[in-house]
Amino acid sequence: MRPVDLAVRLEWCVAAAAAIVLYGMTGTSWWLFALVILAPDLSMLGYLAGPRVGAIAYNALHILIVPLVLALAGYALGSSMATAIGLIWIAHIAIDRAPGHGLKL
Repeated sequence: MRPVDLAVRLEWCVAAAAAIVLYGMTGTSWWLFALVILAPDLSMLGYLAGPRVGAIAYNALHILIVPLVLALAGYALGSSMATAIGLIWIAHIAIDRAPGHGLKL
């Protein structure tokens, strides 16, 4: 593995750890975390409609912008649930990217 690949993977590990630590600070139940952590992977059901639809559905739930905005908006508006869901979603994406899984082409 090239050093740059290792650095990128380590960055995603740090992002996952940070999202999980911040989630713990929300005071929200860890049961919610366990229940929601795999929810973005339901987007893979889009592959039942074909590879193009599947890739679009998968990518739509595996980009950082929406969960990041959700977490920040939740924080700004004092909604610990919105913040928690955003952080779980960010953790999911980071955990997927840490071993090298990326968006679908």
